Amino acid sequence: MNEGSLEQVWRRLLIRAEIKGLRFHDLRHEGVSRLFERGLNVIEVSSISGHKELRMLRRYAHLNAEDLVGRLG
Repeated sequence: MNEGSLEQVWRRLLIRAEIKGLRFHDLRHEGVSRLFERGLNVIEVSSISGHKELRMLRRYAHLNAEDLVGRLG
């Protein structure tokens, strides 16, 4: 794979799908949030995502408030 190949493919994909403002890095945020929603714990998610610090992992996790309330009840 050549330098910049992935970026070039990503840009073409966004153009074809008519998506504006989505960065490849945004997918990591989404993925981490979905792993937590599926019930994985912090250790499991950090192992998958590669985060070594809880502080950074928390920045990536955008949890749904309704889901959190549902887990309490």
